[in-house]
Amino acid sequence: MKRILYCSLVALTIVSCKEQEAPQKKYVDAAGIDASTKPGNNFFRYVNGTWYDTAKIAADQVGVGSYSFLNIPQKLLLQNILEEASKATGAEGSIEQKVGDFYASGMDTVGINQRGFEPIKPMLTRIDAIKDRSTLMNFVADELKVGDYSIISFDISPDNENSSINIAHFSQAGIGLPDRDYYFKTDSSSLAIQDAYKKYIATLFQLTGDSEASKNADIVYDIEKQLATSHKTRIERRDVKANYHNLPVTGINKKQPNIGWVDLLKNLGLDTDTVDIAQPAYFEKLNAMLTSVPIDHWKIYLKASSMTSYDDILSKPFEKASFEYNKALSGQSTEKPRAQVIADAVDRQLGFALSQLYVKKYFNEDAKKRALELVNNLTKAFENRINQLDWMSDSTKLKAKEKLNAITKKIGYPDVWREYKVKIDRSKYFENVVALRQDEYQYQIGKLNKPPYKQDWETTPPTVTAYYNPSFNEIVFPAGILQYPYFDLYADDAINYGGIGMVIGHELTHAFDDQGAQFDKDGNVKNWWTPADYEKFKAKTQQVIDLYSTFTVLDSVHVKGGLTVGENTADNGGVAIAYDAFKLTKQGQDTTKIDGFTPDQRFFLSVARIWRVKTRDEFLRTYINTNPHSPAMWRVNGPLMNFGPFYKAFNVQPGEKNYKSDSERIKIW
Repeated sequence: MKRILYCSLVALTIVSCKEQEAPQKKYVDAAGIDASTKPGNNFFRYVNGTWYDTAKIAADQVGVGSYSFLNIPQKLLLQNILEEASKATGAEGSIEQKVGDFYASGMDTVGINQRGFEPIKPMLTRIDAIKDRSTLMNFVADELKVGDYSIISFDISPDNENSSINIAHFSQAGIGLPDRDYYFKTDSSSLAIQDAYKKYIATLFQLTGDSEASKNADIVYDIEKQLATSHKTRIERRDVKANYHNLPVTGINKKQPNIGWVDLLKNLGLDTDTVDIAQPAYFEKLNAMLTSVPIDHWKIYLKASSMTSYDDILSKPFEKASFEYNKALSGQSTEKPRAQVIADAVDRQLGFALSQLYVKKYFNEDAKKRALELVNNLTKAFENRINQLDWMSDSTKLKAKEKLNAITKKIGYPDVWREYKVKIDRSKYFENVVALRQDEYQYQIGKLNKPPYKQDWETTPPTVTAYYNPSFNEIVFPAGILQYPYFDLYADDAINYGGIGMVIGHELTHAFDDQGAQFDKDGNVKNWWTPADYEKFKAKTQQVIDLYSTFTVLDSVHVKGGLTVGENTADNGGVAIAYDAFKLTKQGQDTTKIDGFTPDQRFFLSVARIWRVKTRDEFLRTYINTNPHSPAMWRVNGPLMNFGPFYKAFNVQPGEKNYKSDSERIKIW
């Protein structure tokens, strides 16, 4: 996907009902604290160590704790809604009917298993009929319309250089492993993942009755590896300008005749004279391979791509093949309960219909008002920090403040709900999924050549996440995150500013991280810096890269500083901005202890508490290679070792492991 979204969080715990009264609750979990660890040695361990050492990861999960793993109880809430809706008699076409019948169709495992791979037989037959590059590309285009992105990937979103209009952005695709680097690594962990992937592809061929399954899996892998040689790395893809090339269709059609851009765009229903080719080298490689790779091999590749696109909605053997491969990536030993899987599917494909039921039943509107108050307070604190920067000129400060104050704030749920123009049949799960994918495709291409629809959300309201979208210059905080441990309407300021306040500050900082800083207040990639200021800024972000690259995660595996620089910059800025905003409150200026801790100590305890996470090693290895966020421990220790007030709050002294002298501490925003 072209659009750059900065997401900090992905899930949470049981929510507050509208009728809830102020609970009697301790917000500092003293039982989770490891008092034997000095805060200055490892604050993550100090706050979470006892919990971490005793926490058990369920067999059907890859981790436990806060962050994305609090998604489990959140999905249970959605499951409760779906169970009710599936038993009710909703009017045809109503929200209740659509989500209830979709859920019921997914829960009908007997019917799904009886069908085997019958739903994709017409697709496999059509692949067998491919005779040349033209019919091959026609098939690729048709499959794109139902979510199979095989060798072509694109999205519709604002033009980087003219954010007032949506254009088509095409990007590298074609591989099944999590990242291009997996095809070239030779360490034991990567080799095991390569073998698991090949076995997965071979199993899918076996399940469709193919007698040369292993040979075909090798052919698929070889094509993918060739394509991977042209892929940019995840770090290279962070360069906003280097991944934007708005080109005339006639030109690329002549340069890449095997792809046949004019016909491709026509088949996709895209009426445009120009497209953004994010990674040109990939499409040059693809154009060459459409000739060098035999058509019969491409047909084998397309069969594998189609099967991997649909295996999770076919019979149990296909679903299990997918799980066995993902086990190598995540370490998860057993599959999740079916109800949890289907609740997630409904949230993913009918999410804004389901969200309306969720908001009515669970969301506390008072939380929205309080959250907006915190956002406004942090915005003021951030502006004050910009005013005090000693490395930025006044002219650049003025532009920075203009951008900051132009940020749109979305909290809770959309003002206008997305509609789904699709008929749902409770007896046909496969067809329902395909229909929803088609509906999503039509919804997206309907945006082409039009001004961006600013009411759009990139996540559903029940999801515990937060993000910044530079093209819209907006920050978004769904209903799901407005809950403990990130936020509680009844908690004191130290807890909320250290929790949701840190997250708010994090998202605000994304407007000024290594990527966000290249966009102006209107969402255009446009330089608003003086040359000298921007060089100073780049030098500071390089300090962040260098520091985080020293953090060891597993054995000799380190945090990828170049990949995580944006999130790490936002974490450092988020803590500082939230603390400044907290100090403007009455409690922030007080010294009264609660639960035995001063207000400042409680603020930092809350910062560490929201990243309380324990994961499987296999999951963490994949996470390090593919995720732009640092692991939880370094989302706590990294920012705090750079922040003076933390040293004072916990009396951090020279000689302690995470101590840095004042001159060594990184300060950007």
